[in-house]
Amino acid sequence: MDLPGSLRRPLWRDLKYALWLPLYLLLFLALERMPLGRYWATQLPVDAHVPFCEWFVIPYCLWYPFLVITGLYLLRRDRAAFRRYMFFLGSTFLLSELIWFLLPNGQDLRPAVLPRENPLTALIAGLYRVDTNTNVFPSVHVLGSVGAALAVWDCCALSEKKLLRAGAAALAAVICLSTVLIKQHAVLDVVGGLLLGGLAAWAVYRSSPAFRTCREERPRGESPRRQRYQRLLRRFNGP
Repeated sequence: MDLPGSLRRPLWRDLKYALWLPLYLLLFLALERMPLGRYWATQLPVDAHVPFCEWFVIPYCLWYPFLVITGLYLLRRDRAAFRRYMFFLGSTFLLSELIWFLLPNGQDLRPAVLPRENPLTALIAGLYRVDTNTNVFPSVHVLGSVGAALAVWDCCALSEKKLLRAGAAALAAVICLSTVLIKQHAVLDVVGGLLLGGLAAWAVYRSSPAFRTCREERPRGESPRRQRYQRLLRRFNGP
């Protein structure tokens, strides 16, 4: 079978774009264990009206396979989309950690006692134990969900899979909703994740064939800074 040019590249040439992940995890563990005195509490009055619903821990936990399966599929079927996916996740996740370091934050919404006892609330209690209530703004759960949904829409091999693409967008939306319904995040954390994700999406996907409506020639006399930016985009979007 004749493979597209991007899939004939050695695998390591594209896997290197995932090297941000070990760095992110190390920094995350360090930030989670960093002693905090006072922190900015992100909850707003509107959060008091958000109910607790343990059923939403299911989509919350689906975040992990959603991101991993998306990445593995892109690595196999669309290397250019994989590079854009990694660039989106790496830039937003690491920038989130910088925000956590410069502006220590947390939320005080977790119930002292869970309202019911069942397997789902037991799972939530386990999440509370391993994941502190700090480093919540912006929400990386929101950023990851947005990134995975964008990557599905960006993948050329899935361009005709309208139901799958709609399902990815719906799953991302439900995951974002789940973060507030199990009291892992405040509403403001979700808004911050959506805003940062929107800015990153504009920067990463503005030249993607799946999202661009027209392809224009670069005008003459363009500034060197703009030329360097275009070369960077071609590096991620190229074969």
